[in-house]
Amino acid sequence: MPVKTAHPRTTPLDTPTDLDAAAVRDLAGALNILLADMFCLYLKTKNFHWHVSGPHFRDYHLLLDEQAEQIFATTDDIAERVRKIGGTTLRSIGHIGRLQRIADNDADYVTPQDMLAELRDDNKRLTAAMRETHGLCDEHGDVATASLLENWIDEAERRIWFLFEATRVRGG
Repeated sequence: MPVKTAHPRTTPLDTPTDLDAAAVRDLAGALNILLADMFCLYLKTKNFHWHVSGPHFRDYHLLLDEQAEQIFATTDDIAERVRKIGGTTLRSIGHIGRLQRIADNDADYVTPQDMLAELRDDNKRLTAAMRETHGLCDEHGDVATASLLENWIDEAERRIWFLFEATRVRGG
């Protein structure tokens, strides 16, 4: 005989917060889009990590692995932040696909320079999106999310810098 629980499965996820309903809606929405972009950037970075080739293989392979790990580490923090403020977060690959702004790259072959340049540009777009979300945090007085975003922006700027330097053509 099944055991009855005090909370049926239809109990809504209603995390208490001092943010008003509009703030939760706006912030959770922006963070879920950011989370979808992070998952897309993570997978693209791993894709390029797996498929990079050429004379700088080892350096690029290790760089992309390090960056992918950093990007992936943010995903749980973003999702948990959405839950902490009373929102709900992504539930599937399909949900990610509906929200993502980072374009996939399904090409059979991409040159190492094009890989790094594409990731650099994706990280720049991601940084701009995080700055916009930071502005939304300021509007709603969400200093905790703003603080996290500041760290993630700094990490993305470091990735941009490394990708930029790795793609520079040295003059003679």
